[in-house]
Amino acid sequence: MRTSPPNSPHIRGNWRRIGSAAAATAALLIAGLGTAAHASATTTTSHKVSAKTIAAQVAKAHVQYEKAACGATPKKGFAACNALRVTGGTTAFMEKQAALKGVTPKTISPKAATDDPTGYGPSDIQSAYGLADAAADNGSGQTVAIVDAYDDPNAAADLATYRSYYGLSACTVANGCFKKVSQTGSTTSLPSADSGWAGEESLDLDMVSATCPNCNILLVEAKSASDANLGTAVNEAVKLGAKFVSNSYGGSESSSDTTYDTSYYKHPGVAITASAGDEAYGAEYPAGSRYVTAVGGTKLSTSSNSRGWTESVWKTSSTEGTGSGCSAYDAKPTWQTDATCTKRMISDVSAVADPATGVSVYDTYGADGTGWGTYGGTSASSPIIASVYALAGTPGSSDYPASYPYAAAGTSALNDVTSGNNGTCSTSYYCTAKSGYDGPTGWGTPEGVSAFTG
Repeated sequence: MRTSPPNSPHIRGNWRRIGSAAAATAALLIAGLGTAAHASATTTTSHKVSAKTIAAQVAKAHVQYEKAACGATPKKGFAACNALRVTGGTTAFMEKQAALKGVTPKTISPKAATDDPTGYGPSDIQSAYGLADAAADNGSGQTVAIVDAYDDPNAAADLATYRSYYGLSACTVANGCFKKVSQTGSTTSLPSADSGWAGEESLDLDMVSATCPNCNILLVEAKSASDANLGTAVNEAVKLGAKFVSNSYGGSESSSDTTYDTSYYKHPGVAITASAGDEAYGAEYPAGSRYVTAVGGTKLSTSSNSRGWTESVWKTSSTEGTGSGCSAYDAKPTWQTDATCTKRMISDVSAVADPATGVSVYDTYGADGTGWGTYGGTSASSPIIASVYALAGTPGSSDYPASYPYAAAGTSALNDVTSGNNGTCSTSYYCTAKSGYDGPTGWGTPEGVSAFTG
């Protein structure tokens, strides 16, 4: 299941099957591989653009997007997915590619999927988070579970298209890499299909593929978006052997959360991640569970710095951005020692979530899903972090892996995010980035995998 290196003839061969030789060249550019000089070398011109110019172009990215139609305003006891789909405008990736080619960036037509990716792909995710070596060498034999509600009938086919486009090895039911089950473990008696949640499922599956190409993927579909059914699906994922479980959904906190903690999310030896939410400052559950890694969201842009990327807190408006905050109900885990929150503090770590700097997803069953689209939201950051845990290796059998990044706090194993906010709050670090720990981004974003191993 190991993938070929980005410049291998095997991968270029896969891209050429998209169409003509010209289409293959376009695919290389779209994939966002390498430096500006490398990308220029794959074109028929000698045009080169400096990293500083590209970064300035990317900063202009502007998109329109909508909340994925999967329970945007859930009723009590139900959760919504935390995915946002770009419906128009120009993404950071499109700005980057236009700058490389010295042309005017194209725009996405409102509510229309495109023929080619318009968001960050595997090479971008791996570059941004220092994962290229780990992604090539690690993950084989590990299983990342994705928990969502309802069925996506096209999940396997869409996953195959995404992986083929980017030159990743096949991940199918036939070769044992991909499996889809209900919350009871059935492969045949699946929940009813839902076009809103299908987009969420494609996003989750594609982010596992982008981050950990050698990982097996288990998709567990709850029969509804109720807290109880989603929690039952988490238990089923663990029962089936997954040591890494991503949950890209959330809802308002309640006094029942402590009961849900022990019933569904208390699994020592398993790295369980949960999205911090997409409604800006404020705590959500299950991100508030002390047994999970709460994952915040960032704006990820190319930069002329030594890393090649820069990040800030994702905030689009007063009501849209990464979640964070001090839980009203959940007890504080022993490894969390921030100054003023006496309960569980959200988040622990973070990854890309801003739709303007969003990720490419292939989906043919979701709302308006006719192919490639760009997605954002903490629905992207949660499976990315779950997959980083998988690259890092199996957790200790009695560990709660949410504690791991705290042991690496303040080291080069994490990219400290120090700018931006997701709203207003009475205690600054609850909603505003700073050096060291803060609510919106936790201890920061991955720089390799060492902060995610015990």
